[in-house]
Amino acid sequence: MNEWPASQWRERNEKVIAEFRANGGNQTSGNPLLLLTTNGAKSGRPHITPLMYLSEGDRFVVFASKGGNPTHPAWYHNLVANPTVTVEVSGDTFEAEAVIAEPAERDRIYALQAEIFPMFADYQARGDAFRPQAQQPAGHGLSCTAPAKT
Repeated sequence: MNEWPASQWRERNEKVIAEFRANGGNQTSGNPLLLLTTNGAKSGRPHITPLMYLSEGDRFVVFASKGGNPTHPAWYHNLVANPTVTVEVSGDTFEAEAVIAEPAERDRIYALQAEIFPMFADYQARGDAFRPQAQQPAGHGLSCTAPAKT
C-alpha cells in the first residue's frame, strides 16, 4: 500500500474536522469519531486528528492504524512524547492522559475493533506489525495501543 503524502492527509483531516465541528460532534458517516489534539513531539504545537474509536466501559480507545501503512502516524509519535491530550467527542471536550496498551490488552482490543469494523483486520494484514491503539477512560481519559514497529 502506498502512503499518502502529508498534504493529502492534512486536506482530508481538515474536511473531516470541519464537518465534525459543524455537526456538534456528530459524525454523518455513522462511524464513531473523535478529535484528538496532541502536542508536536518536536515543535510542541497542537495538532488535531480525527480518529475512529472504540468505547469500552469507561474509556475511549483509538487506533494508530494509518490505513494499514507500515509506519506509525504522526499523532502517535506526538502522544508518546506528550501523553496529555485534548479529546472532542459527542459534543464534549476534555483533557486526558493517554496510556499505551500492553501487548495482551492491545491484541484483545484490536480484535474487538476488527470484529465491528472489518477494515481494521485488513489494516493489520497489510503490515508486518500490530497497529497502535490508545486507550482513555471515557470519563476523561484516553488509551493508546501500539504495534511493535521500529
